[in-house]
Amino acid sequence: MIVRKLRLQRGWTQEQLAQLAGLSTRSIQRIERGGALSLETINSLAAVFGVDRSIFTPGEATVETSTPMQHDSPPPPPSPLRDDEAEAMEYVKGLKEFYGHLFLYVTFVAIFGFALGFDRPMILIGAIGWGIGVIINGLNAFEVIHLFGPAWERRQVEKRLGRRLQ
Repeated sequence: MIVRKLRLQRGWTQEQLAQLAGLSTRSIQRIERGGALSLETINSLAAVFGVDRSIFTPGEATVETSTPMQHDSPPPPPSPLRDDEAEAMEYVKGLKEFYGHLFLYVTFVAIFGFALGFDRPMILIGAIGWGIGVIINGLNAFEVIHLFGPAWERRQVEKRLGRRLQ
């Protein structure tokens, strides 16, 4: 999450960050999902963001918000990754996934509909079925319904652990 916050603060895409850090886009995606970081990756990210390496170690959640080019004034105090920021990032991630899903749906329905004809039953059945999935995904992304929300996640974790979360 800290890497995503730093990236978003600077307005960079994952591809831009990957290029600046000398990493692959896939690595940035893995890191933002909570994947492990090697010492070399930590050093690259710290250099690109102009922050201390310790923020990338587990348990540390502070960020220096200064840009790497500011040398004339002392950096402001670190700001923690707050719960509301993490929730907002997850919400936006869900919206991004929904819009991607919607784009694929519209594109494929248009291509197959125009190429094969909208009057074919299989095209209609596929479009309706997939459309229902897109609608459910949208309702979940916009938090109208909570099919797999935090309460569900907690129940599944507790079920897996065989005990209540502390």
